[in-house]
Amino acid sequence: MLADGFLFTDHYQLTMAQLYFHMGLHERRSQFDYFFRSYPSYGTHQAGYAIAAGLGPLLDWMEDTSFGAEEVTALGKFQTSTGQPEFRSDFLEWLAGAGSFGSVSLWAVPEGRVIHPNTPLTVVEAPLAIAQILETPLLNHLNFASLIASKASRVVEAASGGSVLEFGMRRAPAWGANTASRASLIGGAEASSNVGMSIDLGYESRGTHAHSMVQVFMAIAGGELEAFRAYADLYPDDTTLLVDTVDTLESGVPNAIRVFEELRAKGHEPRGIRLDSGDLAHLSVRTAQMLNVAGFENVKIVLSSQLDELTIWQIRNQILEEASRYDVDPARVLSRLVYGVGSRMVTSEGDSSFDGVYKTVAVEDDRGDWQPAIKISDSPAKIQNPGRKSLWRIYDRRGIATADLVSLNGEEIAAPVTLIHPTQPGVSRTLTEPEISRIEPLLVKVLDGGKRIGDLGGIDQARTRRIADLQQLDPGVRRLVNPHTYHVSITPQLSELKNQMIQSFRA
Repeated sequence: MLADGFLFTDHYQLTMAQLYFHMGLHERRSQFDYFFRSYPSYGTHQAGYAIAAGLGPLLDWMEDTSFGAEEVTALGKFQTSTGQPEFRSDFLEWLAGAGSFGSVSLWAVPEGRVIHPNTPLTVVEAPLAIAQILETPLLNHLNFASLIASKASRVVEAASGGSVLEFGMRRAPAWGANTASRASLIGGAEASSNVGMSIDLGYESRGTHAHSMVQVFMAIAGGELEAFRAYADLYPDDTTLLVDTVDTLESGVPNAIRVFEELRAKGHEPRGIRLDSGDLAHLSVRTAQMLNVAGFENVKIVLSSQLDELTIWQIRNQILEEASRYDVDPARVLSRLVYGVGSRMVTSEGDSSFDGVYKTVAVEDDRGDWQPAIKISDSPAKIQNPGRKSLWRIYDRRGIATADLVSLNGEEIAAPVTLIHPTQPGVSRTLTEPEISRIEPLLVKVLDGGKRIGDLGGIDQARTRRIADLQQLDPGVRRLVNPHTYHVSITPQLSELKNQMIQSFRA
């Protein structure tokens, strides 16, 4: 399909590419930065960090995509308002020869890493026309994946060590379900219900059963108890039963316990009970109490139904408060919980888009020298950092990340380091050598002239990077509500270049 290939881009990318071709600028080397302007905000609460995701699928797409005869034919039919060809034959001929991403070099912050606003997260160096056409597919791959990975990370943090399963495929945006499942795994979900994507990624898909199975047995085959028995008979060592189709505490849990006793008599141990409606905290406590009395202290309790980070946090706090009323150990209840998180994670409910942008930062001139480019705005927060840049993470004496620093390429970053506020030039601080334990470069070259270099690994490696970065992130920045602001700064040299360009263009 044309929609999956080189024309998976916005119309105006092609018209700009043709303009560069017309002006003889199309093969001029250029550099673009991908960055995001603000963390996801969910209305009543917001994120204090984000998680990088989507790079792997982007590189796969770039390797598999080129401009061919079918695209030439399709674009050749486009007309202007006066009936003239919108795309000239010489431009289409050039695209047919040069229309791939084999000329692109790319630096990126690896997937799974904690990321912050207004820092170059993916840097594209390519002929101007190709770099321009790449904008839309790059943003499409990176923005949605990073949005979901960030949401998933917050959900996993709220679960405080409890297992999180991604159950959102049915309510995800069409084929975006695959992106959401992959990003959720990067964000820390233990597994996904998405069978195909789980297989492709080397993970086992997970799931229980639906209300419909119980409904069928209630209608024609004997009721809830017989439904449970049939499921347990087929999956004796993997029995997790959904208990809220009729009445959770009066029917579902008692019937599940009866089936669990029958399983144990046959030499099998049940896996869990799933709660999908009602007061999940209260039902978790009561269910744990009933299971304990029946001798099933190790049976897991799977919670689902519109969960997100705040809901999970509230459920856990309510259990801590309520469990003692039923003579149940709250810590033991919490240790048994598994969270099946669906639509609110895969749609990032509360903030449905990631504020990622892609801007020109440098272009080669006629002499082959790089000239910085800048976008100026009436809003200081939207004035980009110009020029070819590097990104660094500075760790304090405790080993905790204290700032991300954007520098110009070639700058040597060593203590003492002066950090300039990116939009308030008069605001700065200097970190001396005793205050710094480590300075880490964050950008890794992953594509050189269209060829992959290095090996960033797969999902497991991305998950490991996320865990390591969060361990080195201040707890205040990780708060679910009103997080502490993480510092992103620029060097004095970059600040000077930025201010000179602003003054020059405004003059």
